[in-house]
Amino acid sequence: MASIIFGPGNLRALCVRLRISGGSGTFQYGPFNCGVQRRWKKPVDSARTRLEGRTRDHRLDKLMVQLRNLRLALAVCELISQQRNGYASLQLLSKWRHEVRMNIEIGAFLNKYPHIFQIYMHPIKRNSCCKITQKMADLIAEEDVVIRENEIDIIKRLKKLLMLSMNGTLNMHALWLVRRELGLPDDYRSSILPKHRHDLYLESPDTLSLVSRYDELAIAKIEEWRKKEYTEKWLAESETKYAFPINFPTGFKIEKGFREKLKNWQRLPYTKPYEKNDLHPIHNVERLEKRIVGILHELLSLTVERMMPLERLSHFRRVFAMEVNLRELLLKYPGIFYISTKGSAQTVILRESYSKGCLIEPNPVYDLRRKMLDLILSGCRNIGEPESATWFTEEYDHGSCHELQNDMCKVGTADTILELETDRDSTEELPYQNFCDTRKG
Repeated sequence: MASIIFGPGNLRALCVRLRISGGSGTFQYGPFNCGVQRRWKKPVDSARTRLEGRTRDHRLDKLMVQLRNLRLALAVCELISQQRNGYASLQLLSKWRHEVRMNIEIGAFLNKYPHIFQIYMHPIKRNSCCKITQKMADLIAEEDVVIRENEIDIIKRLKKLLMLSMNGTLNMHALWLVRRELGLPDDYRSSILPKHRHDLYLESPDTLSLVSRYDELAIAKIEEWRKKEYTEKWLAESETKYAFPINFPTGFKIEKGFREKLKNWQRLPYTKPYEKNDLHPIHNVERLEKRIVGILHELLSLTVERMMPLERLSHFRRVFAMEVNLRELLLKYPGIFYISTKGSAQTVILRESYSKGCLIEPNPVYDLRRKMLDLILSGCRNIGEPESATWFTEEYDHGSCHELQNDMCKVGTADTILELETDRDSTEELPYQNFCDTRKG
């Protein structure tokens, strides 16, 4: 009997039935094999999975998409401004779009923002050209003027950054990468640093050093907040001495015991950002993490828009003694930092600095960049009559036809332009939103 049941034909049929019932060959548990031990696959817990499963802040994500479109527009404006006559043909811009990492057709992008770009037919060459509108050109020039007028604040910011570092030095390449976040002009190395050699000096072509420490500047931004909380809200010193402002995104799930852990962490003492811990090294992991949180908080507070790409932030890991996985650390404190994956990059944002998509404490450089963002948000609204053709006629009168031909790109007679896949973030139509006016007065 047993030989009949477990014969080769029956076993073969049983294997076929198991494959059919299991789909991909998985073993199906039933009443006759319930005693077999199951082995469950352990869920993966990594920074990537926590980043995907975090509570999202839709306002900040939407802001990052809009800022990405502004960065693309500014990159195109820079390409156009480099031309001799202040305009460029669409054929030339289409060849350069990969340099600014644009994944949509150049004509479609320019037509979306008529407040920034003006497309016209060249009166001589009879091809489509583009120039920057006067409105946008004035804002770009005004931003450069404001940045240079705030030279004192720039030097103060550089001193505080150097004081945050372990040995009072910074790599010039890392500083160049975050020059826009810090509000530095592009030529800061030749225009600002030579004027302040008594405070800052180039130890080598790649290293910027601090001459002496300034104790009056060794006050972190978080210390001002703690002083305000202690004096205005009459909170106990034990609750504010080492605390950080906590602001969770909408929909954040608070698990059991989380409030008690957060309260204990807020009272945990730590070495503050501008204090050196060489004589008293930190051996407690939680105190070390809290010190790094303080350094990151102060670093983001020194930026113009209170945000910085995570990739560029990692350039300061070693010089600021942050030898940890920064992304994992930032994800552990969602009430202080927010990592947005929108805008083609992971950007770290200081949550306490923003309310409803606007910076709570604006500055002159931020105000001008906000005006540029308003032009992006305006889209095709409120477009007046096109400018007259006198500008193009004057340009042709000042230069010969041969010079104009040299300025234009030499392209073939093909009428079509290759269309690449459209980035999801850059092509989605964003509804117009009336942002709050953060400018003073």
